[in-house]
Amino acid sequence: MKILILDLDSTNPEHLGCYGYHRQTSPNIDRIAGEGVRFTNYYTSDAPCAPSRTALMSGQFGIRNGLVGHGGTAGDMKLEGPGREFATRLSRGGSLPSYLQHIGGLRTVLISPFAYRHSAFAFYAGFNEIYDTGGFGMESADRVAPVALDWIRRNAASQENWLLYINFWDPHTPYRTPRGFGNPFENEPLPEWLSEEVLERHLQKVGPHSVHELNIDHVEMTYNNKTEPGYPRNPGEIKNMDDMRTMIDGYDTGIRYMDEHIGLLLASLEEQGVLDELLIVITADHGENMGHLGIYGEHSTANQGTCRLPMIVRGPGIRRGEVDKGLHYHLDLAPTLAELLGAQPMPEWDGASYARTLTEGADTGREYLVLSQCAHVAQRSVRFGDWLYIRTYHDGFHLFDREMLYNLREDPYEQHNVAAKHRDICREAVYRLTEWHDDMMLRSGDDADPLWTVLKEGGPAHAKGYLRGYIQRLEETGRGRHAAELKRRHPEEFPEEIQAANLEFAKKIRSKMFARRR
Repeated sequence: MKILILDLDSTNPEHLGCYGYHRQTSPNIDRIAGEGVRFTNYYTSDAPCAPSRTALMSGQFGIRNGLVGHGGTAGDMKLEGPGREFATRLSRGGSLPSYLQHIGGLRTVLISPFAYRHSAFAFYAGFNEIYDTGGFGMESADRVAPVALDWIRRNAASQENWLLYINFWDPHTPYRTPRGFGNPFENEPLPEWLSEEVLERHLQKVGPHSVHELNIDHVEMTYNNKTEPGYPRNPGEIKNMDDMRTMIDGYDTGIRYMDEHIGLLLASLEEQGVLDELLIVITADHGENMGHLGIYGEHSTANQGTCRLPMIVRGPGIRRGEVDKGLHYHLDLAPTLAELLGAQPMPEWDGASYARTLTEGADTGREYLVLSQCAHVAQRSVRFGDWLYIRTYHDGFHLFDREMLYNLREDPYEQHNVAAKHRDICREAVYRLTEWHDDMMLRSGDDADPLWTVLKEGGPAHAKGYLRGYIQRLEETGRGRHAAELKRRHPEEFPEEIQAANLEFAKKIRSKMFARRR
Protein backbone atom coordinates (compact mmCIF):
# COMPACT_ATOMS: atom_id res chain seq x y z
CA MET A 1 0.00 0.00 0.00
CA LYS A 2 1.15 3.53 -0.81
CA ILE A 3 -0.37 6.32 1.30
CA LEU A 4 -0.36 10.10 0.86
CA ILE A 5 -1.55 12.16 3.84
CA LEU A 6 -2.07 15.87 3.22
CA ASP A 7 -2.33 17.74 6.53
CA LEU A 8 -3.72 21.21 5.70
CA ASP A 9 -3.17 23.43 8.71
CA SER A 10 -6.14 25.52 9.93
CA THR A 11 -8.48 24.43 7.13
CA ASN A 12 -12.17 24.85 7.95
CA PRO A 13 -14.23 22.50 5.73
CA GLU A 14 -16.90 25.20 5.41
CA HIS A 15 -14.47 27.02 3.10
CA LEU A 16 -13.98 24.09 0.69
CA GLY A 17 -16.09 23.69 -2.44
CA CYS A 18 -16.73 19.98 -1.82
CA TYR A 19 -18.33 20.93 1.52
CA GLY A 20 -20.71 23.36 -0.16
CA TYR A 21 -18.74 26.61 -0.16
CA HIS A 22 -19.88 29.05 -2.84
CA ARG A 23 -16.34 30.09 -3.82
CA GLN A 24 -14.00 27.91 -5.88
CA THR A 25 -11.29 27.64 -3.28
CA SER A 26 -10.42 23.97 -3.77
CA PRO A 27 -10.94 22.46 -7.25
CA ASN A 28 -8.17 19.86 -6.83
CA ILE A 29 -9.32 18.82 -3.36
CA ASP A 30 -12.90 18.70 -4.68
CA ARG A 31 -11.87 16.31 -7.44
CA ILE A 32 -10.38 13.87 -4.95
CA ALA A 33 -13.51 14.18 -2.79
CA GLY A 34 -15.68 13.26 -5.77
CA GLU A 35 -13.63 10.10 -6.27
CA GLY A 36 -13.69 8.97 -2.65
CA VAL A 37 -15.48 9.27 0.70
CA ARG A 38 -16.05 12.66 2.31
CA PHE A 39 -16.76 12.85 6.05
CA THR A 40 -18.97 15.69 7.30
CA ASN A 41 -18.70 15.16 11.08
CA TYR A 42 -15.00 14.52 11.56
CA TYR A 43 -13.35 16.19 14.57
CA THR A 44 -10.03 16.56 16.29
CA SER A 45 -10.23 15.24 19.83
CA ASP A 46 -7.77 17.87 21.08
CA ALA A 47 -7.16 21.33 19.67
CA PRO A 48 -5.21 23.19 18.51
CA CYS A 49 -2.01 22.27 16.60
CA ALA A 50 0.31 20.38 18.96
CA PRO A 51 -2.44 18.61 20.94
CA SER A 52 -4.21 17.57 17.74
CA ARG A 53 -1.18 16.12 15.97
CA THR A 54 0.02 14.44 19.16
CA ALA A 55 -3.35 12.73 19.58
CA LEU A 56 -3.31 11.68 15.92
CA MET A 57 0.20 10.24 16.03
CA SER A 58 0.01 8.67 19.51
CA GLY A 59 -3.49 7.31 18.94
CA GLN A 60 -4.53 8.61 22.37
CA PHE A 61 -6.66 11.46 23.70
CA GLY A 62 -4.73 14.33 25.23
CA ILE A 63 -6.10 13.47 28.66
CA ARG A 64 -4.12 10.21 28.36
CA ASN A 65 -0.99 11.23 26.45
CA GLY A 66 -0.68 14.42 28.51
CA LEU A 67 -0.09 17.01 25.77
CA VAL A 68 -3.07 19.37 25.69
CA GLY A 69 -1.44 22.81 25.59
CA HIS A 70 1.27 24.96 24.06
CA GLY A 71 3.39 25.43 27.17
CA GLY A 72 3.97 24.34 30.74
CA THR A 73 3.82 20.75 31.90
CA ALA A 74 0.91 20.04 29.54
CA GLY A 75 3.04 21.13 26.57
CA ASP A 76 4.83 17.77 26.72
CA MET A 77 3.64 14.18 26.61
CA LYS A 78 3.54 12.25 29.86
CA LEU A 79 6.64 10.22 30.64
CA GLU A 80 6.23 6.46 30.52
CA GLY A 81 7.81 6.20 33.97
CA PRO A 82 9.32 3.08 35.56
CA GLY A 83 7.90 0.84 32.82
CA ARG A 84 9.80 2.65 30.06
CA GLU A 85 11.81 0.16 28.04
CA PHE A 86 14.96 0.69 25.93
CA ALA A 87 12.70 2.29 23.31
CA THR A 88 9.39 3.99 24.14
CA ARG A 89 6.09 2.68 22.87
CA LEU A 90 6.10 5.37 20.16
CA SER A 91 9.12 3.69 18.57
CA ARG A 92 7.67 0.21 18.94
CA GLY A 93 4.54 0.60 16.85
CA GLY A 94 2.63 2.85 19.25
CA SER A 95 2.72 5.89 16.97
CA LEU A 96 0.97 5.93 13.61
CA PRO A 97 4.16 6.17 11.49
CA SER A 98 6.07 3.59 13.55
CA TYR A 99 3.10 1.23 13.26
CA LEU A 100 3.00 1.67 9.49
CA GLN A 101 6.75 1.14 9.37
CA HIS A 102 7.04 -1.93 11.61
CA ILE A 103 3.65 -3.61 11.16
CA GLY A 104 2.70 -2.38 7.69
CA GLY A 105 6.16 -2.54 6.16
CA LEU A 106 5.94 0.99 4.74
CA ARG A 107 8.80 3.42 4.20
CA THR A 108 7.61 6.45 6.16
CA VAL A 109 8.41 9.99 5.01
CA LEU A 110 7.57 13.36 6.61
CA ILE A 111 7.69 16.79 4.95
CA SER A 112 6.95 19.25 7.74
CA PRO A 113 8.55 21.76 10.15
CA PHE A 114 5.89 21.04 12.76
CA ALA A 115 7.98 19.22 15.37
CA TYR A 116 10.54 22.03 15.47
CA ARG A 117 7.82 24.72 15.50
CA HIS A 118 6.23 23.30 18.66
CA SER A 119 9.20 21.42 20.16
CA ALA A 120 6.98 18.36 19.77
CA PHE A 121 9.73 15.99 18.73
CA ALA A 122 7.74 12.85 19.54
CA PHE A 123 5.97 13.72 16.27
CA TYR A 124 9.04 12.33 14.47
CA ALA A 125 8.74 8.87 16.02
CA GLY A 126 8.53 6.24 13.31
CA PHE A 127 9.51 8.29 10.28
CA ASN A 128 12.38 6.94 8.17
CA GLU A 129 12.92 10.24 6.38
CA ILE A 130 12.25 13.75 7.66
CA TYR A 131 12.35 16.92 5.56
CA ASP A 132 11.99 20.16 7.54
CA THR A 133 10.94 22.82 5.03
CA GLY A 134 12.71 25.40 7.16
CA GLY A 135 10.10 28.09 7.69
CA PHE A 136 9.01 27.17 11.20
CA GLY A 137 5.43 26.87 9.93
CA MET A 138 5.51 30.23 8.13
CA GLU A 139 6.34 28.82 4.69
CA SER A 140 4.03 29.13 1.70
CA ALA A 141 3.01 26.24 -0.52
CA ASP A 142 5.66 27.27 -3.05
CA ARG A 143 8.31 26.25 -0.49
CA VAL A 144 6.64 22.99 0.50
CA ALA A 145 5.57 21.64 -2.90
CA PRO A 146 9.06 21.57 -4.50
CA VAL A 147 10.37 19.36 -1.68
CA ALA A 148 7.43 17.00 -2.13
CA LEU A 149 7.72 17.01 -5.93
CA ASP A 150 11.41 16.13 -5.71
CA TRP A 151 10.66 13.17 -3.45
CA ILE A 152 7.81 12.00 -5.68
CA ARG A 153 9.96 12.10 -8.81
CA ARG A 154 12.72 10.12 -7.12
CA ASN A 155 10.68 7.58 -5.16
CA ALA A 156 6.95 7.38 -5.95
CA ALA A 157 7.20 4.69 -8.62
CA SER A 158 9.47 2.41 -6.60
CA GLN A 159 8.32 -1.11 -5.83
CA GLU A 160 8.27 -0.52 -2.06
CA ASN A 161 5.23 0.63 -0.14
CA TRP A 162 5.40 4.07 1.46
CA LEU A 163 3.69 6.75 3.52
CA LEU A 164 4.25 10.36 2.48
CA TYR A 165 2.94 12.85 5.06
CA ILE A 166 2.98 16.52 3.96
CA ASN A 167 2.08 19.69 5.89
CA PHE A 168 0.78 22.79 4.12
CA TRP A 169 0.40 26.01 6.13
CA ASP A 170 -1.22 28.64 3.90
CA PRO A 171 -4.63 28.90 5.67
CA HIS A 172 -2.88 29.71 8.97
CA THR A 173 -2.51 33.37 9.95
CA PRO A 174 -0.76 35.52 8.93
CA TYR A 175 -2.06 34.94 5.41
CA ARG A 176 1.09 34.72 3.36
CA THR A 177 0.02 34.06 -0.25
CA PRO A 178 2.43 35.99 -2.51
CA ARG A 179 1.05 39.30 -3.76
CA GLY A 180 1.58 38.25 -7.37
CA PHE A 181 -1.12 35.59 -7.00
CA GLY A 182 -3.73 38.33 -6.79
CA ASN A 183 -7.18 37.89 -5.27
CA PRO A 184 -9.31 35.30 -7.09
CA PHE A 185 -12.34 36.30 -4.99
CA GLU A 186 -12.33 40.09 -5.10
CA ASN A 187 -15.56 40.17 -7.12
CA GLU A 188 -17.30 37.32 -5.31
CA PRO A 189 -19.72 37.82 -2.38
CA LEU A 190 -18.78 37.04 1.17
CA PRO A 191 -20.45 34.13 2.96
CA GLU A 192 -24.09 35.14 3.21
CA TRP A 193 -24.31 34.78 6.97
CA LEU A 194 -21.55 37.36 7.61
CA SER A 195 -23.83 40.38 7.49
CA GLU A 196 -23.68 43.94 8.84
CA GLU A 197 -25.93 42.80 11.68
CA VAL A 198 -23.57 39.98 12.63
CA LEU A 199 -20.59 42.32 12.55
CA GLU A 200 -22.41 44.77 14.81
CA ARG A 201 -22.91 41.99 17.38
CA HIS A 202 -19.29 40.96 17.11
CA LEU A 203 -18.17 44.54 17.74
CA GLN A 204 -19.65 44.20 21.23
CA LYS A 205 -17.51 41.18 22.08
CA VAL A 206 -14.22 41.09 23.93
CA GLY A 207 -11.19 38.82 23.79
CA PRO A 208 -8.26 37.83 21.59
CA HIS A 209 -9.02 37.40 17.90
CA SER A 210 -12.29 39.22 18.29
CA VAL A 211 -12.88 41.85 15.60
CA HIS A 212 -11.00 44.47 17.67
CA GLU A 213 -7.84 42.46 18.28
CA LEU A 214 -6.89 40.00 15.57
CA ASN A 215 -3.22 39.98 16.52
CA ILE A 216 -1.31 38.49 19.46
CA ASP A 217 2.00 40.08 20.44
CA HIS A 218 4.02 37.38 22.21
CA VAL A 219 6.80 39.83 23.15
CA GLU A 220 4.66 42.53 24.76
CA MET A 221 2.21 39.85 25.90
CA THR A 222 -1.01 41.48 24.81
CA TYR A 223 -3.63 41.36 22.08
CA ASN A 224 -3.79 44.23 19.61
CA ASN A 225 -4.85 45.47 16.18
CA LYS A 226 -1.40 45.85 14.67
CA THR A 227 -0.79 44.86 11.07
CA GLU A 228 2.46 43.59 9.63
CA PRO A 229 3.63 45.24 6.39
CA GLY A 230 4.79 41.93 4.99
CA TYR A 231 1.29 40.42 5.28
CA PRO A 232 -1.19 42.81 3.64
CA ARG A 233 -3.81 40.06 3.34
CA ASN A 234 -4.02 39.81 7.14
CA PRO A 235 -5.90 42.69 8.84
CA GLY A 236 -5.35 43.73 12.45
CA GLU A 237 -9.02 44.44 13.09
CA ILE A 238 -12.43 44.28 11.44
CA LYS A 239 -14.17 47.64 11.76
CA ASN A 240 -16.44 47.37 8.72
CA MET A 241 -17.42 45.07 5.88
CA ASP A 242 -14.39 46.10 3.81
CA ASP A 243 -12.17 44.79 6.59
CA MET A 244 -14.34 41.69 6.72
CA ARG A 245 -13.66 41.15 3.03
CA THR A 246 -9.90 41.51 3.59
CA MET A 247 -10.09 38.84 6.30
CA ILE A 248 -12.21 36.31 4.42
CA ASP A 249 -10.49 36.86 1.09
CA GLY A 250 -7.08 36.43 2.75
CA TYR A 251 -8.12 33.09 4.21
CA ASP A 252 -9.82 31.84 1.05
CA THR A 253 -6.90 32.90 -1.15
CA GLY A 254 -4.55 30.95 1.11
CA ILE A 255 -6.68 27.84 0.60
CA ARG A 256 -6.78 28.37 -3.18
CA TYR A 257 -3.01 28.89 -3.37
CA MET A 258 -2.45 25.70 -1.38
CA ASP A 259 -4.93 23.81 -3.56
CA GLU A 260 -3.08 24.78 -6.74
CA HIS A 261 0.12 23.29 -5.34
CA ILE A 262 -1.76 20.16 -4.29
CA GLY A 263 -2.77 19.96 -7.95
CA LEU A 264 0.93 19.93 -8.90
CA LEU A 265 1.53 16.98 -6.57
CA LEU A 266 -1.42 15.05 -7.98
CA ALA A 267 -0.24 15.69 -11.54
CA SER A 268 3.25 14.44 -10.67
CA LEU A 269 1.86 11.31 -9.02
CA GLU A 270 -0.23 10.65 -12.12
CA GLU A 271 2.83 11.16 -14.31
CA GLN A 272 4.68 8.60 -12.20
CA GLY A 273 1.83 6.15 -12.76
CA VAL A 274 0.98 5.69 -9.06
CA LEU A 275 -2.10 7.90 -8.59
CA ASP A 276 -4.60 5.09 -9.10
CA GLU A 277 -2.87 2.74 -6.63
CA LEU A 278 -2.49 5.44 -3.99
CA LEU A 279 -4.56 5.82 -0.83
CA ILE A 280 -5.03 9.60 -0.46
CA VAL A 281 -6.05 11.15 2.86
CA ILE A 282 -6.82 14.90 2.92
CA THR A 283 -7.44 16.36 6.35
CA ALA A 284 -6.25 19.04 8.82
CA ASP A 285 -4.97 19.43 12.36
CA HIS A 286 -7.97 21.64 13.20
CA GLY A 287 -10.44 23.98 11.56
CA GLU A 288 -10.57 27.74 12.00
CA ASN A 289 -13.00 30.13 13.62
CA MET A 290 -14.04 32.51 10.85
CA GLY A 291 -16.76 34.33 12.78
CA HIS A 292 -17.72 31.33 14.94
CA LEU A 293 -18.32 32.57 18.50
CA GLY A 294 -17.30 36.01 17.21
CA ILE A 295 -13.68 34.86 16.75
CA TYR A 296 -11.72 35.24 13.50
CA GLY A 297 -8.55 33.65 12.17
CA GLU A 298 -7.85 31.52 15.23
CA HIS A 299 -8.34 27.94 16.41
CA SER A 300 -8.80 28.83 20.03
CA THR A 301 -11.88 27.04 21.36
CA ALA A 302 -13.40 23.56 21.72
CA ASN A 303 -16.15 24.40 19.26
CA GLN A 304 -17.39 23.55 15.78
CA GLY A 305 -15.27 26.16 14.00
CA THR A 306 -12.04 24.97 15.59
CA CYS A 307 -12.54 21.24 16.02
CA ARG A 308 -14.40 20.14 12.88
CA LEU A 309 -12.03 18.95 10.17
CA PRO A 310 -12.19 18.14 6.50
CA MET A 311 -11.65 14.43 5.92
CA ILE A 312 -11.48 12.90 2.46
CA VAL A 313 -10.25 9.39 1.64
CA ARG A 314 -9.77 8.12 -1.90
CA GLY A 315 -8.01 5.02 -3.21
CA PRO A 316 -8.22 1.38 -4.30
CA GLY A 317 -11.19 -0.40 -2.75
CA ILE A 318 -12.62 2.86 -1.37
CA ARG A 319 -16.19 3.75 -2.32
CA ARG A 320 -16.50 6.61 -4.80
CA GLY A 321 -18.57 9.75 -4.40
CA GLU A 322 -19.83 8.82 -0.94
CA VAL A 323 -20.63 11.11 1.99
CA ASP A 324 -20.51 9.83 5.57
CA LYS A 325 -22.35 11.81 8.28
CA GLY A 326 -21.26 9.74 11.27
CA LEU A 327 -19.33 11.17 14.21
CA HIS A 328 -15.62 10.35 14.11
CA TYR A 329 -12.39 11.46 15.79
CA HIS A 330 -9.25 12.17 13.80
CA LEU A 331 -7.42 9.60 15.95
CA ASP A 332 -9.71 6.96 14.45
CA LEU A 333 -7.40 7.08 11.41
CA ALA A 334 -4.72 4.81 12.94
CA PRO A 335 -6.98 1.77 13.58
CA THR A 336 -8.67 2.40 10.23
CA LEU A 337 -5.37 2.11 8.36
CA ALA A 338 -4.53 -0.95 10.47
CA GLU A 339 -7.73 -2.66 9.35
CA LEU A 340 -7.15 -1.70 5.72
CA LEU A 341 -3.73 -3.35 6.03
CA GLY A 342 -5.35 -6.47 7.47
CA ALA A 343 -3.61 -6.00 10.83
CA GLN A 344 -4.69 -5.56 14.45
CA PRO A 345 -4.59 -2.07 16.00
CA MET A 346 -2.39 -1.32 19.00
CA PRO A 347 -4.29 -2.05 22.24
CA GLU A 348 -3.32 1.32 23.79
CA TRP A 349 -4.96 3.33 20.99
CA ASP A 350 -8.23 5.13 21.76
CA GLY A 351 -9.50 5.21 18.17
CA ALA A 352 -12.13 3.04 16.47
CA SER A 353 -11.80 1.92 12.86
CA TYR A 354 -14.15 3.24 10.19
CA ALA A 355 -12.64 1.05 7.46
CA ARG A 356 -16.05 -0.55 6.74
CA THR A 357 -17.44 2.91 6.03
CA LEU A 358 -14.76 3.35 3.38
CA THR A 359 -15.15 -0.07 1.78
CA GLU A 360 -18.80 -1.00 2.38
CA GLY A 361 -20.62 2.20 3.30
CA ALA A 362 -21.35 0.87 6.79
CA ASP A 363 -22.31 3.21 9.63
CA THR A 364 -19.36 3.19 12.02
CA GLY A 365 -20.02 6.56 13.65
CA ARG A 366 -19.92 7.13 17.39
CA GLU A 367 -22.82 8.08 19.66
CA TYR A 368 -21.02 11.21 20.85
CA LEU A 369 -17.60 12.89 20.88
CA VAL A 370 -15.73 14.82 23.58
CA LEU A 371 -13.50 17.64 22.32
CA SER A 372 -10.85 19.54 24.30
CA GLN A 373 -8.94 22.84 24.04
CA CYS A 374 -6.36 24.00 26.59
CA ALA A 375 -3.94 26.27 24.67
CA HIS A 376 -6.05 29.45 24.35
CA VAL A 377 -8.95 28.60 26.66
CA ALA A 378 -9.65 25.60 28.87
CA GLN A 379 -12.80 23.94 27.53
CA ARG A 380 -14.31 20.54 26.96
CA SER A 381 -17.30 20.04 24.72
CA VAL A 382 -19.68 17.25 23.81
CA ARG A 383 -20.86 16.75 20.24
CA PHE A 384 -24.01 14.62 19.84
CA GLY A 385 -27.08 14.70 17.61
CA ASP A 386 -27.67 18.28 16.48
CA TRP A 387 -25.95 19.63 19.58
CA LEU A 388 -22.65 21.00 20.73
CA TYR A 389 -22.33 21.58 24.47
CA ILE A 390 -19.27 23.57 25.64
CA ARG A 391 -18.11 23.74 29.25
CA THR A 392 -15.59 26.49 30.01
CA TYR A 393 -13.01 26.26 32.81
CA HIS A 394 -10.91 29.24 31.65
CA ASP A 395 -12.50 31.65 29.15
CA GLY A 396 -9.28 32.99 27.60
CA PHE A 397 -10.65 36.51 28.39
CA HIS A 398 -13.66 36.12 26.06
CA LEU A 399 -16.14 36.30 28.95
CA PHE A 400 -17.78 33.09 27.76
CA ASP A 401 -20.63 31.67 29.82
CA ARG A 402 -19.69 28.66 31.92
CA GLU A 403 -22.09 26.57 29.86
CA MET A 404 -22.83 27.08 26.18
CA LEU A 405 -25.14 25.04 23.98
CA TYR A 406 -25.59 25.35 20.22
CA ASN A 407 -28.01 23.67 17.85
CA LEU A 408 -25.67 23.16 14.90
CA ARG A 409 -28.46 22.34 12.49
CA GLU A 410 -30.12 25.71 13.11
CA ASP A 411 -27.04 27.69 14.14
CA PRO A 412 -23.92 26.18 12.50
CA TYR A 413 -21.80 29.30 13.18
CA GLU A 414 -22.46 29.23 16.94
CA GLN A 415 -23.99 32.66 17.34
CA HIS A 416 -26.78 31.94 19.85
CA ASN A 417 -26.16 30.17 23.16
CA VAL A 418 -29.38 28.33 24.04
CA ALA A 419 -28.18 26.60 27.22
CA ALA A 420 -30.71 28.42 29.40
CA LYS A 421 -33.57 27.17 27.23
CA HIS A 422 -32.49 23.53 27.16
CA ARG A 423 -31.35 22.52 30.61
CA ASP A 424 -32.30 18.91 29.87
CA ILE A 425 -29.93 18.80 26.89
CA CYS A 426 -27.17 20.34 29.04
CA ARG A 427 -27.67 17.70 31.71
CA GLU A 428 -27.46 14.93 29.11
CA ALA A 429 -24.22 16.44 27.79
CA VAL A 430 -22.70 16.70 31.28
CA TYR A 431 -23.56 13.05 31.93
CA ARG A 432 -21.73 12.05 28.74
CA LEU A 433 -18.77 14.25 29.58
CA THR A 434 -18.53 12.67 33.03
CA GLU A 435 -18.85 9.18 31.58
CA TRP A 436 -16.02 9.87 29.12
CA HIS A 437 -13.83 11.52 31.77
CA ASP A 438 -14.19 8.61 34.19
CA ASP A 439 -13.28 6.12 31.46
CA MET A 440 -10.24 8.13 30.37
CA MET A 441 -8.93 8.59 33.92
CA LEU A 442 -9.29 4.87 34.60
CA ARG A 443 -7.30 4.12 31.43
CA SER A 444 -4.65 6.77 32.06
CA GLY A 445 -2.78 4.90 34.77
CA ASP A 446 -2.36 8.05 36.88
CA ASP A 447 -4.49 10.73 38.53
CA ALA A 448 -3.36 13.68 36.36
CA ASP A 449 -5.93 15.30 34.12
CA PRO A 450 -3.74 17.72 32.11
CA LEU A 451 -6.58 20.24 31.80
CA TRP A 452 -6.36 20.78 35.55
CA THR A 453 -2.59 20.93 35.29
CA VAL A 454 -2.99 23.85 32.88
CA LEU A 455 -5.29 25.63 35.33
CA LYS A 456 -3.02 25.00 38.33
CA GLU A 457 -0.06 26.43 36.40
CA GLY A 458 -1.87 29.71 35.77
CA GLY A 459 -4.01 29.05 32.71
CA PRO A 460 -3.62 28.39 28.98
CA ALA A 461 -0.30 29.38 27.40
CA HIS A 462 -1.85 31.98 25.08
CA ALA A 463 -3.63 33.67 28.00
CA LYS A 464 -1.29 33.38 30.98
CA GLY A 465 0.25 36.77 31.70
CA TYR A 466 -1.61 38.60 28.92
CA LEU A 467 -4.51 40.11 30.84
CA ARG A 468 -2.72 43.07 32.41
CA GLY A 469 -1.68 44.47 29.02
CA TYR A 470 -5.05 43.66 27.51
CA ILE A 471 -6.96 45.53 30.20
CA GLN A 472 -4.74 48.54 29.52
CA ARG A 473 -5.66 48.32 25.84
CA LEU A 474 -9.36 48.04 26.68
CA GLU A 475 -9.16 51.18 28.78
CA GLU A 476 -7.23 53.06 26.09
CA THR A 477 -9.83 52.13 23.45
CA GLY A 478 -12.91 53.09 25.47
CA ARG A 479 -13.87 49.55 26.45
CA GLY A 480 -12.74 49.65 30.05
CA ARG A 481 -16.22 48.53 31.14
CA HIS A 482 -15.04 44.95 30.62
CA ALA A 483 -12.05 45.29 32.95
CA ALA A 484 -13.85 44.71 36.25
CA GLU A 485 -15.45 41.45 35.12
CA LEU A 486 -12.19 40.19 33.59
CA LYS A 487 -10.39 40.91 36.88
CA ARG A 488 -13.13 39.22 38.88
CA ARG A 489 -12.93 36.08 36.76
CA HIS A 490 -9.14 35.99 36.66
CA PRO A 491 -7.68 37.09 40.00
CA GLU A 492 -4.70 34.82 39.34
CA GLU A 493 -3.49 37.43 36.84
CA PHE A 494 -3.23 40.04 39.64
CA PRO A 495 -1.51 38.28 42.56
CA GLU A 496 -0.43 41.55 44.19
CA GLU A 497 -4.07 42.65 44.45
CA ILE A 498 -5.03 39.33 46.01
CA GLN A 499 -2.19 39.67 48.51
CA ALA A 500 -3.21 43.25 49.36
CA ALA A 501 -6.84 42.19 49.82
CA ASN A 502 -5.79 39.30 52.06
CA LEU A 503 -3.67 41.62 54.18
CA GLU A 504 -6.52 44.10 54.52
CA PHE A 505 -8.89 41.29 55.50
CA ALA A 506 -6.39 40.00 58.06
CA LYS A 507 -6.10 43.49 59.58
CA LYS A 508 -9.85 43.70 60.00
CA ILE A 509 -9.98 40.29 61.68
CA ARG A 510 -7.17 41.21 64.07
CA SER A 511 -8.83 44.52 64.87
CA LYS A 512 -12.08 42.76 65.79
CA MET A 513 -10.24 40.20 67.90
CA PHE A 514 -8.42 42.88 69.89
CA ALA A 515 -11.66 44.85 70.28
CA ARG A 516 -13.33 41.81 71.88
CA ARG A 517 -10.40 41.38 74.31
CA ARG A 518 -10.73 44.99 75.45
